[in-house]
Amino acid sequence: MKNRRRERLGWVVGLVVLTVIVALVRACGQRGRGPVEEWVETPVQTFVTPSLVTQAPGVPTPTPTFRPTEQAATPADEDFDRSLTDSEEMRARRDALVRRQVMPMVSDERVIAAMQAVPRHCFVPTSYLDQAYNDHPLPIGYGQTISQPSLVAMMTEMLDLQAGERVLEIGTGSGYQAAILREITDQVYTIEIIPQLAGTARRILDTLGYGDIHTLRGDGYYGWWEYAPFDAIIVTAAPDHVPAPLVAQLSPNGGRMVIPVGPPGGYQSLWLIERHGEDVTMQRLFSVMFVPFTRE
Repeated sequence: MKNRRRERLGWVVGLVVLTVIVALVRACGQRGRGPVEEWVETPVQTFVTPSLVTQAPGVPTPTPTFRPTEQAATPADEDFDRSLTDSEEMRARRDALVRRQVMPMVSDERVIAAMQAVPRHCFVPTSYLDQAYNDHPLPIGYGQTISQPSLVAMMTEMLDLQAGERVLEIGTGSGYQAAILREITDQVYTIEIIPQLAGTARRILDTLGYGDIHTLRGDGYYGWWEYAPFDAIIVTAAPDHVPAPLVAQLSPNGGRMVIPVGPPGGYQSLWLIERHGEDVTMQRLFSVMFVPFTRE
């Protein structure tokens, strides 16, 4: 009897393990595929006024509450763990990364030029300088990472950003993505919730000549109403749902948002959201892994 119970338990455990493996294989396989043709269409009112059905007739939608801009203090020299000098060796490694990992994934010449211009090694802690031009994420402290370069390039290309357009980044992190965006347009706004990262990124951006990037220390869930609407929004951490304030801040004239959505600690789906007048379309692209979206 005991042997039968053990055998039955073994089958159950094996079935569970097999199910997990199949799910992981499917998720991994999805990462390397092209865009998934999955579209969702919904009126923009769903995001702008989610409680409209309970609102009294004739009562206008409340105006969003503006927050005072909050800037994080830049770190002291002894706490600043970055190397802000470039060199021939670093430039050669950067060119090799772009040639081998970025150019096969994107075709936009402006994105490729931006990836070649921005020194990624300046945005990572000095202990990771030897890995700065490998095509994988790297820790930057406080449970956060600098994203994989090829994914940064792909997400930037998905925005279809044009010179002079206004773009909002949610999750400044290291500051690397903001610098890439600034190479394409001079209207870059970025929000970081962790004060230490916000301060470090501000110092790096100022030193590297990106002083005109607008930075804010705050909860990115609410976006930056003072400067809306935005032609493009890019989110570099994964919430478990699409934040309604961000959709509401997209330009009604073809505003685009690229955002990973899904549970923390696993694979999420990368979505391309577009707003045209009062309509919003959502296209699921492929599976990704991002750090969780942090809230205050």
